[in-house]
Amino acid sequence: MTVRPTPSHNPPAEPATTGPATAGSTDAPAPTEPAITPDLSSRDPNWWRQAVIYQVYPRSFADADGDGLGDLRGLTRRLAHLATLGVDAVWLSPFYPSELADGGYDVADYRDVDPRLGTLEDFDVMVAEAHRLGLKVLVDLVPNHSSHQHVWFQEALRAGPGSPARDRYVFRDGRGRGGELPPSDWHSVFGGSAWQRVPDGQWYLHLFAPEQPDLNWDNEEVRDDFRTTLRFWADRGVDGFRVDVAHALTKDLTEPLRDLGDLAAGGDEALEGMAPGEHPLYDRDEVHEIYRDWRKILDSYSPPRMAVAEAWVPGERRVLYARPDELGQAFNFEYLRTPWDAEELREVITSALEQARAAGASATWVLSNHDVIRHATRLALPPGTDPDAWLLSGGREPAVDAALGLRRARASTLLMLALPGCAYLYQGEELGLPEVADLPADVLRDPIWEQTGHARKGRDGCRVPLPWTRGGADFGFGFASADGTPWLPQPEWFSELSVEAQDGVDGSALELYRAALRVRRGLLSADESLTWLDGAAPGVLHFSRPGGWQVVANTGPTPVPLPTGRTLLASGPLDGGGTVLPPDTTVWLKA
Repeated sequence: MTVRPTPSHNPPAEPATTGPATAGSTDAPAPTEPAITPDLSSRDPNWWRQAVIYQVYPRSFADADGDGLGDLRGLTRRLAHLATLGVDAVWLSPFYPSELADGGYDVADYRDVDPRLGTLEDFDVMVAEAHRLGLKVLVDLVPNHSSHQHVWFQEALRAGPGSPARDRYVFRDGRGRGGELPPSDWHSVFGGSAWQRVPDGQWYLHLFAPEQPDLNWDNEEVRDDFRTTLRFWADRGVDGFRVDVAHALTKDLTEPLRDLGDLAAGGDEALEGMAPGEHPLYDRDEVHEIYRDWRKILDSYSPPRMAVAEAWVPGERRVLYARPDELGQAFNFEYLRTPWDAEELREVITSALEQARAAGASATWVLSNHDVIRHATRLALPPGTDPDAWLLSGGREPAVDAALGLRRARASTLLMLALPGCAYLYQGEELGLPEVADLPADVLRDPIWEQTGHARKGRDGCRVPLPWTRGGADFGFGFASADGTPWLPQPEWFSELSVEAQDGVDGSALELYRAALRVRRGLLSADESLTWLDGAAPGVLHFSRPGGWQVVANTGPTPVPLPTGRTLLASGPLDGGGTVLPPDTTVWLKA
């Protein structure tokens, strides 16, 4: 069976090369200045179709001034690591002014930099250095809600009910004799009611934290302000945008507001009991008008700016956001949530490629990000494990086999990087970092912890600052201070997972990623198709890609013979003199 998405019209600029037969790499050490690749965006407007994009959570990446918080100058000094790694672009999670009520996703000013992270000049320097190194730059856009510190929301609080300032947000009178009850039973994604009362008695909507009031996208002033924001960053050289909560902007605010009963819980699971486009809060049909409007702006630049939607909706709906006249890409979260099982993976991969083809988009693949348990841990959790309960136990119940998790993480990554389309990596996964599950309660920063009454620990365990060196109080996270204290504590075992500990070490996770990205670049063609090959053993995925290379992934418990061919890359050691594929291992072959 051949799955053939809409092809890219621009093959990679580099000629094909052969890769190593092991996970090792002869790349220069990460701190060494990489070879400079010219910025090809002006000649390749479709660079994003098969790109590898690296997500940076700025506050946890690198700290230039030693205050314990990552910043833009720290990122700039570490861009060489990403260029040497071999990614095509860097995506920055929010770096805007924020009180960090939700890790920066509570934005107080959409067109500035948080002073703790730098200045607009620092941002411009970072973009220039990224482009010099051949890296594109994407920024996070958070259009569903602002911070309660945003000048608009502060004006709305002063202006009072019925004012134009309040119409930029979703304010409503409460129910009950004195308006003491919320306007509806809608729930926040983070837990509890989605409504917060203000001193004059009205309530405002917040699908996330109370510090994140939802904007009213029926208001033309809101729409126009985001057009200005898109142009502001595109004019500064930004190559693309990741759109946060892209499926939630438009809402059915017809009075009386609809109660949802059992469907009131926040999150994408609320969509399961409702017809497509009918939920009052999520994935409404009219949201696509916004993105068609944005696409006209993005296409007014040369080259056109790309965009990707974070839309936690079923796949057949998700690809609507990825249509060429809208954002162009949408994250495939079904793949992230699929267990390490060949049959389920094949079904999800086939479906995603078919949907991408139907939408005229390229498929996207992701295994980890700032919102989920790192896949080096997640893939080792026994089936049926409640992730929230596991985190509450500090990662002890059930115990996780770290070696198994790393083997599966390496194998799943090599599988992902072989699939047609665009792959998104999350900072630290190239080091094989697992989840830091035992963070004590007194250091937790995620609003989920407090908003759920300590029933859910939240996402801090995947956001712990990166280890760059073996030693030092913060493992090289901070440049300016030898005794810096990161905003989240790092475990001692980070030392041997640091960039310094893995750099140049044959078989390390870092060298596997470097080798995989180098070999992948040489193997890709303009043909974004995949052909499943018959005869695979139970628990095994086997497919071919244009150009005569094959991928075999063993998700089962027993070794299997490898097909005939030259091994280009393997996620772990092979048995039988290179003729047998062990469990939890993926190999790339040249027929």
